[in-house]
Amino acid sequence: MAAEIKSRAAAAAAPPHAPDARPRCPWSYVGMSPEYLRYHDEEWGVPTHDDRRLFEFLILEGAQAGLAWSTILRKREGYREAFAGFDPAQVARFDQRRRARLLKFPGIVRNRLKIESAVANARAFLAAQEEFGSFDRYVWSFVAGQPIVNRWREMRQIPAHTAVSDALSKDLRKRGFTFVGSTIMYAHMQATGMVNDHLVSCFRYQALRGA
Repeated sequence: MAAEIKSRAAAAAAPPHAPDARPRCPWSYVGMSPEYLRYHDEEWGVPTHDDRRLFEFLILEGAQAGLAWSTILRKREGYREAFAGFDPAQVARFDQRRRARLLKFPGIVRNRLKIESAVANARAFLAAQEEFGSFDRYVWSFVAGQPIVNRWREMRQIPAHTAVSDALSKDLRKRGFTFVGSTIMYAHMQATGMVNDHLVSCFRYQALRGA
């Protein structure tokens, strides 16, 4: 998501057919998709401490690699169906036959490496839960348990990755996770509220400052 947002730096204002007059981050208007706007207004940047939701975004952000986030949002329910409601314990048990069936399932991006990664990541996710008590406790330790609140005024200021996402990515790889490059993990941090990257002019910025 971070790289996609970066590429929208030229978008400066809401189009006249926006759903309401509230100021938003320009990227949220890409294609004027209802699910895209809803994602911006209700999810992006909201601090998330539920392990299943954190696992969901690991799968979705990994699937997004090389694609537009809008593509993944359109397939989100397909991913929910294909990956057992994003239950890591169930996904970790997907055998070769189950993974082969997913390659024929039209509701997801049918990429063998990404499917294999989701299963491997589920197993690594369970190991992190076992070690730290929850994946939430593990991943939020990289920001000392509190969201990083930035003060960006323009889209071009938003980075694609940071020193924190570099460190998180490196540690995840050591633990056996795949498709967790620094850019992907910064997008994960943005999505799950570990960092507030809404522009200061966006109505969601202030709403999330105290979250």
